[in-house]
Amino acid sequence: MACLLEAPLRISVLSEVTATSRHYVDRLFDPDPQKVLQGVIDMKNAVIGNNKQKANLIVLGAVPRLLYLLQQSSSSLELRTECAVVLGSLAMGTENNIKSLVDCHIIPALLQGLLCPELIFIEACLRCLRTVFISPVTPVQLLYTDPTVIPHLMSLLSLSQRTQEYITQIFSHCCKTPEHQTVLFNHGAIQNIAPLLISPSYKVRMQALKCFSVLAYENTQVSMTLVNVLVDGELLSQVFVRMMQRDQPIDMQLTAAKCLTYMCRAGAIRTDDSCIVLKLDHDLKHAHELRQAAFKLYASLGSNDEDIRKKITETENMMDRIVSGLSESSIKVRLAAVRCLHSLSRSVQQLRTSFHDHAVWKPLMKLLQNAPDEVLVMASSTLCNLLLEFSPSKEPILESGVIELLCSLTQSDSPALRVNGIWALMNMAFQADQKVKVEIVRSLGTEQLFRLLSDPDTNVLMKTLGLLRNLLSTRPHIDQIMSSHGKQIMQAVTLILEAEHSIEVKEQTLCILANIGDGNTAKELLMTNDDMLQKIKYYMGHSNVKLQLAATFCISNLIWNEEDGSQERQDKLREMGFVDILHKLTQASDPNLSDRAKTAMQQYLA
Repeated sequence: MACLLEAPLRISVLSEVTATSRHYVDRLFDPDPQKVLQGVIDMKNAVIGNNKQKANLIVLGAVPRLLYLLQQSSSSLELRTECAVVLGSLAMGTENNIKSLVDCHIIPALLQGLLCPELIFIEACLRCLRTVFISPVTPVQLLYTDPTVIPHLMSLLSLSQRTQEYITQIFSHCCKTPEHQTVLFNHGAIQNIAPLLISPSYKVRMQALKCFSVLAYENTQVSMTLVNVLVDGELLSQVFVRMMQRDQPIDMQLTAAKCLTYMCRAGAIRTDDSCIVLKLDHDLKHAHELRQAAFKLYASLGSNDEDIRKKITETENMMDRIVSGLSESSIKVRLAAVRCLHSLSRSVQQLRTSFHDHAVWKPLMKLLQNAPDEVLVMASSTLCNLLLEFSPSKEPILESGVIELLCSLTQSDSPALRVNGIWALMNMAFQADQKVKVEIVRSLGTEQLFRLLSDPDTNVLMKTLGLLRNLLSTRPHIDQIMSSHGKQIMQAVTLILEAEHSIEVKEQTLCILANIGDGNTAKELLMTNDDMLQKIKYYMGHSNVKLQLAATFCISNLIWNEEDGSQERQDKLREMGFVDILHKLTQASDPNLSDRAKTAMQQYLA
């Protein structure tokens, strides 16, 4: 059996198979309404942070059934609400998910749901609509198809802070043209949204502010109206000025500055107005220093404590601030932000939730394209964690063409960048499809792979061995790679076993041989190499138990009697004295070693 190198932060994750997904869908059709409700709740828990499960359920037709249940007046309020929640979770997956949902006419169904008098259902529908509309693949024109939608959304603003947050976010993302600005303006957007700028909720204030920035953009009519608006007795322009003060979050400062800038460009505010003439350079420098210090503090606090990491990500708007910090003009702020992100990426839970929900991988990949080495080291370290097998970010990162980038890092003069490049490739190869493995070998190149196997930095060597071990897993993959690169791999393995290396390095190398021995055709590369067999024999008698165990594992794979040619291999290895060594190891004091030796001996007795 092949032995994979477990990636850091490895946890046990149940494989999402189509049968399981089918079971979730089938339960939606149960005649018992209570069982249908429980099925929807179970589906909700199953899709959180799990893109594969989301895709499976969409392919198997869950969306039309969920929409049907959501629209049925006979469905209970709780069932309709849970359906909206699940649809919202499906919308948080890939862009293909969004396209599928839109094609199933989710938007008209959810807009119809807003006519329901129950607030909890309205909020669930709005939350799902928000998620769908903020996707770049959703046609924003769908919001304006029915002329009754915008005025109805305006009427819902007063219901709760959640309705205010979701509706203003929808408006700010769906206001793309002068025509959209006019529609929103004519339906009272300014009068309805202005009071939200002094809401006790930061999210509401921020989304309302973003609404004004897109409404005022290159729009004289809106800008001229804004200048005379009063919010709780205060001119709107002065509210914007307060939002630019240093004690406000940087996103709020910048968005408020946008609003004032657009009003100024439209002639609504004079260029020499006191709210425009600010010591911006000084303010920006001060803001950069504060942001850098804050990110460093959060990085330190969250480095080794899961509860603190959770609190950081749950802090209002925190993930948005960290992500925006990755594109900050100040290199020091970018470095501090990515340090903070790296600290948070040590959490399995955050990788599956916050990192996925905020698509952190996108700005991170952009940062990796062009940055100083110190930023590259931290960014690539973070990427290593995002490429772990259980991270939902792994799939979109793979699709973005990351392999070439990582391979280029392995050629860096910096040992830290070489380690991170090969480490990320190692994580990527863990339980990967054959196509991905072939692409890694092709992009890295045989010469570079074996150059890394002779790297003077032990960390680079260990991670390269880990990559090779993960590449050589599952029999078809082992046979395919060894048929193309077997000669070079065997040469590299020989050099490592003969050289002065640590126990850990040699253990990894023997595990690679064990994986080769698990191949259908690849095992012949071992059986025809007497020199290598003698080395394995030597390590079975070594004083270190780890090396003995790895070497025994290798022989166990070679003599497994359920495979073709096992008798011939057993006979040859018996003649070379392996049976005597195995018999001796059955009496070893280490229980794992003795058990492995006994298992191997049973192959001779069977």
